[in-house]
Amino acid sequence: MANILVVDDEHGIRDLLWEILNDEGHTVELAENAAQARAARLRERPDLVLLDIWMPDTDGVTLLKEWASTGALTMPVIMMSGHATIETAVEATKIGALAFLEKPVTLQKLLKAVEQGLMRNSLPLVPSPSGAQPLAAAGKAIAGAEPSAPDLLSPLQSFDLDRPLRDARDAFERAYFEYQLAKESGSMTRVSEKTGLERTHLYRKLKQLGVDVTRGKRGS
Repeated sequence: MANILVVDDEHGIRDLLWEILNDEGHTVELAENAAQARAARLRERPDLVLLDIWMPDTDGVTLLKEWASTGALTMPVIMMSGHATIETAVEATKIGALAFLEKPVTLQKLLKAVEQGLMRNSLPLVPSPSGAQPLAAAGKAIAGAEPSAPDLLSPLQSFDLDRPLRDARDAFERAYFEYQLAKESGSMTRVSEKTGLERTHLYRKLKQLGVDVTRGKRGS
């Protein structure tokens, strides 16, 4: 779990990124302008910053330059913008930005960029056929062991088949979703992708089955 600072003047963007990153188990601090970002940088010491380029008081590139010139650029910074030019993106990278995300930011690109940014501050990246891998998996690979998920429900459970079909199906679905939540460390985003259910439908289904949505969540 990491401490991530999101700096964006659009309320909707801040809320969306907070929801996604919070579901991933991270602590998320929000700032709507450079002044709030400076204060949060000093107060929270973030492990990663998602920084919008176009803001009303001080733009993101200027803030990035400020942090770089004062020695405050001690964490990975990922720039975001829906209107930036290639030149702006290149300039930000030269100053010290880790990556650039174009708005609207897709879920896959966001999570991949955040994962790589946090890895840069932690363990060295371990090559794998699928590219970047989560920090815990990287640690397992270094140790020469296959990544494992402790405390998962066994997918091969015995079910009481001497019951009405609906009850048996509910029992199976409950065990299935509890297993997926534990396997994905409580990340609703990953469970949604794995099960193929839209998040709203997934929440409704879990509530209907009486499944604890905090099961397996980091820190719970």
